[in-house]
Amino acid sequence: MFVLKNVGKLIFGSSSQESMIELPQGQLYLVRPLSPKGYSELIFKDATARIRRTGQDFQYQLVVQRVYEEGEAELLDDEEGEDEELNSLAAEKDEKTFLLDEALHFRVESREGSQKVLAWKDLSGDVGDVYEFVCDPSTKSAQVEAFERIARQCQYERKYRKPHSTASEADLQQFDFEEQPIPQASPIHSPTLARSIDSSDAMFQLKNEANVSAKRDRVPTAASVFSDPEPEPYQEKEAEPSPKPKPAKEMGPPKPPVQPKPLEILAMEIGELHFFDFPSGAFVLQDSSVTAQVSDIGKWNYWMQIASKDRDWLGIPVVADINPVFNFEYLSFIFNQFAEDGSAYSWLLRFKDNKTLERFQDGLMRALWEQLNEIKWTKVKEQERQYVLDAFEDLRMEDAPIKEEEEEEEEAKAEESEPEETEAPRGEHYDSDEEQEDVETQPQDSYTNSALAVGYTQDRSYVVRGPKIGVFKSNRDNHLEFSTNISKVDTPAGKSFVPKKIMLHNEDRNLILQNDTDPNKLYRMDLEYGKVVDEWNVHDDIPVVTFAPENKFAQMTHEPTFLGISRNALFRVDPRLSGNKLVESQLKQYVSKNDFSAVSTTEKGYVAVASNKGDIRLFDRLGINAKTVIPALGEPIIGLDVSADGRWVLATCRTYLLLVDALQKSGRNEGKLGFEKPFPADAKPQPHRLALTPEHVAQFHHETGKGVSFTPARFNASKENGEKSIITATGPYIVNWNLDKVLRGLKAPYIIKRYEDVVTADDFKFGTDQNVIVTLPNWVNMVPKRQLKRPTRESIAGDFQRLGTPRRGSGRVGTRESGRYKLGKDEVVNSPY
Repeated sequence: MFVLKNVGKLIFGSSSQESMIELPQGQLYLVRPLSPKGYSELIFKDATARIRRTGQDFQYQLVVQRVYEEGEAELLDDEEGEDEELNSLAAEKDEKTFLLDEALHFRVESREGSQKVLAWKDLSGDVGDVYEFVCDPSTKSAQVEAFERIARQCQYERKYRKPHSTASEADLQQFDFEEQPIPQASPIHSPTLARSIDSSDAMFQLKNEANVSAKRDRVPTAASVFSDPEPEPYQEKEAEPSPKPKPAKEMGPPKPPVQPKPLEILAMEIGELHFFDFPSGAFVLQDSSVTAQVSDIGKWNYWMQIASKDRDWLGIPVVADINPVFNFEYLSFIFNQFAEDGSAYSWLLRFKDNKTLERFQDGLMRALWEQLNEIKWTKVKEQERQYVLDAFEDLRMEDAPIKEEEEEEEEAKAEESEPEETEAPRGEHYDSDEEQEDVETQPQDSYTNSALAVGYTQDRSYVVRGPKIGVFKSNRDNHLEFSTNISKVDTPAGKSFVPKKIMLHNEDRNLILQNDTDPNKLYRMDLEYGKVVDEWNVHDDIPVVTFAPENKFAQMTHEPTFLGISRNALFRVDPRLSGNKLVESQLKQYVSKNDFSAVSTTEKGYVAVASNKGDIRLFDRLGINAKTVIPALGEPIIGLDVSADGRWVLATCRTYLLLVDALQKSGRNEGKLGFEKPFPADAKPQPHRLALTPEHVAQFHHETGKGVSFTPARFNASKENGEKSIITATGPYIVNWNLDKVLRGLKAPYIIKRYEDVVTADDFKFGTDQNVIVTLPNWVNMVPKRQLKRPTRESIAGDFQRLGTPRRGSGRVGTRESGRYKLGKDEVVNSPY
């Protein structure tokens, strides 16, 4: 007789996460037919397989859990002891969870002797790696058939975002993956052929026809979700012969619209066209010879048309959302297409040589530049044109540190071995004897969390929620806990307002606030008293767009002054002055409207100012002209940060980040920063555009129905260790770039974590890049960096089962994970405050 370890895992907190069907006994193998790591590995000698719901509509999981002989589980519990972290890690090793998606290519095979085998791809492994669940001989055929049927229904719901009851047999048949036979799990059946060495062409998966993703249906309303049936749970019955289904009709991207009449052809080249196939996760060849044309269609509008002799493949306007990426190593151009119905697709053009790709790049970047800036490309200086082109290519830093591949593998293993931690929402409502089920996690007001300020001197974080501010501190478990609530933000005259921007000041004792309805004034809140004590009139004619500390770490000192910008001016604010607080002698005002949008400072007090035009100015002090002007790529800059030493300038645009190296590497000013000395006329700072890969953009859009829109990105702040990471967010995802990997030019050097709601603000805890403070509309907490994962089908879709239900231990009462554990006042982290 067998029992399941950690029985609590089978008792889910709601019906939305219950098990739908189960195969009670079998063995789990990981088979690697082409890998030098070994042909076959037995993962669980005795296991159970089941399909379960998650906390998200149309999302299901395939779960394989280890089964123990009676008495073995208790023996292991005794050996593990009371270490909760070790127990949590052990629990992870007892269960394998997979998002039930068509990318798995889930399939069932019957073998001699009535043996049934379930198989699916290992998406995180090498090519050809598969998981196999070999059913026990006692398992009935009807059970396996029902399991396969429900798996298809779940995949249909995830792909089309609607109940399986709307699907025909032909619709479900598309999830019947007829591939080569499932390899035998036993090592004695190992193949004798040696593994072939993949060429650079391995990045393309060649097929005659693409198994492309279908258009995404509109997400149903809550009412329709509750009224529509979910996949049927298994009920054993006699197998009935089913009619042979008709083959499913494959659906690809939409038909292209009629091409507008071109006024001027900017580029026209011949290449291969590849389409990103969601199920296989690869670019699939569509046409070996197409003509890609970029044209001017008038009024600062531009068009890209791709066609072959036989058909038009696509036609799209050239705008920033196409997310262009040029890869000269693979002679390719990758971009996104967004259809009118909200669907997103990713395409790849491959050219025959570098010269062809360069010509196409010149034409497309000219179109994109002119569309964004409404300025003719021919009027731009040659060095500025090259700056724009360089920003859209792969980063190649001459002084980037070199690391061995083994070191990279060790980092990946360390990330994977870290135990997950529960992030179940905790509410503000509590009393001395409440049960966990009594905790309120929904807001009790109409406001949502907006701005975030992280303390440098004191371990406090401040979150604006309407006309009040929540104060949080970190506890011994490295999570945030609610500390206090500043319940009312009023002017000294007693008028309530909602702060638009906040900044900590004077050793974190003060909070500088701005009221959106009165941009010429700023307010000082004394955090010891929790009230606004000063109202400062900055200038009668100069409204404040935003403000920043006098230097990178000024908030840790008693420095009274700070910097501010208006749309066309940079100035210092000194609260000690009588009357207006703007220092006239340190005002740099421009006659032309520069449309400044963001400002940041270095440790020495050098200043960087960005604009909605997309350019960046570097100053060594106030009141003078900029030492360096970094050209615009076109998109408005919505956020700006600078490394403490001034080497790196980080600008945030809506669809990408821009990382600029401000160090001069040649000429008479070699070794100087662009803040200190101007760059020569024939050289500009080295830029790099940090963007999500087009494939990930398409998958993000597929999951959320929205395009990329980054929050202001920030470096981690530390006086001792320097900058190592960059944090930002888009929609429900936080995205962390590893600066070292960025400088080494690695592909997709970022990790992500998805939440159930939009991320409104994010920043690192001061002094480290290992903890990120995350603010959702109704939730605040600090997440360890180890919980962020490399972008995969599963991490992009998100694992909401853990977020929705706290992980529980093996029946122990009184632990933090147990259902009977009572939340104390000091443990409450709440969004509504």
